[in-house]
Amino acid sequence: MARPDKVTAVAELTEDFRSATATVLTEYRGLSVTSMKKLRRDLGVTTKYSVVKNTLTKIAAKEAGFDVPAGLLTGPSALAFIKGDPIVAAKSLRDFAKENPFLVIKGGIYEGKTVSAAEIYKLADLESREVLLAKLAGAMKAILANAIRTVDALRIQREASEGPLPTVADVTVSEVVAEAVVEAPVVAEAAALEAVTPEVQAEVSTEETPVADEKE
Repeated sequence: MARPDKVTAVAELTEDFRSATATVLTEYRGLSVTSMKKLRRDLGVTTKYSVVKNTLTKIAAKEAGFDVPAGLLTGPSALAFIKGDPIVAAKSLRDFAKENPFLVIKGGIYEGKTVSAAEIYKLADLESREVLLAKLAGAMKAILANAIRTVDALRIQREASEGPLPTVADVTVSEVVAEAVVEAPVVAEAAALEAVTPEVQAEVSTEETPVADEKE
């Protein structure tokens, strides 16, 4: 019969797998306690970084509906359960690994599929959702500004030739522009969400890099 503490640990891990937007498996052998603390700080509160036994990881992943390749479950493992933006977390892991070679990114789970370490690095190279939203919002504002200038130029031209436009027309134009300004962030967010997923999926390869088996 399974020990109560093991059952509890598996249940918690299973929930972590299910609630995470992405999960990254790493090997931390050689990292000091101080380095581990720094990594957790770099990942922030939206990512849970935990040292986990491979046997428990395999059981929990299976119960959560994920098939983790045996090659990812070798050596001392620590899992990053990402609850926020996967791109931001992937960047933090990549940058930390550059400064701390003892941290090895082995692979992970993204959008319900197993991904390789190379694919996680490609994910880290993408622009975050916040950056995409900022760029799209900026583009929308530029378009609206051009539209306003065009409307003003037409109004001035018509006033010069035919007299002032009716008040109701001015009000209508202002309302249309104001409505577009309010809706711009919503449009930008929808576009950003559409932009991220296809780019990542286009990079995904079906080939996995074999990893030598290692007993725990």
